[in-house]
Amino acid sequence: MKARVVCRKIYDYIRYDLKEIAFPSSLPDPPNIKKRRKLTWDERIWVLKRAARLYAASWVRDIGPDLRPEHYKKDEMTEEPNGEKKTAKGKEPSTLEDLAIAARGGMETLRPALQRVYMTRASAYRDALKSFIVGYQEGVQQVMEKKEDSKTQEDADVPKKST
Repeated sequence: MKARVVCRKIYDYIRYDLKEIAFPSSLPDPPNIKKRRKLTWDERIWVLKRAARLYAASWVRDIGPDLRPEHYKKDEMTEEPNGEKKTAKGKEPSTLEDLAIAARGGMETLRPALQRVYMTRASAYRDALKSFIVGYQEGVQQVMEKKEDSKTQEDADVPKKST
């Protein structure tokens, strides 16, 4: 009898609980939502191929104008609103753009980019801290000089008693 109960509990666990753990069901849709039809196998394969192509395209590295000149022809010369021409090479990419390009390249390109960002931040914080300390020391020195000046003036104002 006990073996039958144990087997039944294992069967129920595998049939209901394990299925819910591995593939959790979502909350039911609201009543006003119309259900879509299921995709056919051909449509599923097309979606999978399309998603794989888009995913692979998102990981292509930006290898520059030497190997892909057709992508860089339009960006070579851009006009400013005042009529002057400006080369695109003079513009530096922002930190966010730099990180986005590095992220597409994978970990071997992302790590140096992140190190550059953190080192730049660290040097900026270090420089700011140094300038704060210098300013603080100057302020303390000025306060101390004012106190010394006021003491010497008080000493000069007070007549000395002769004994």
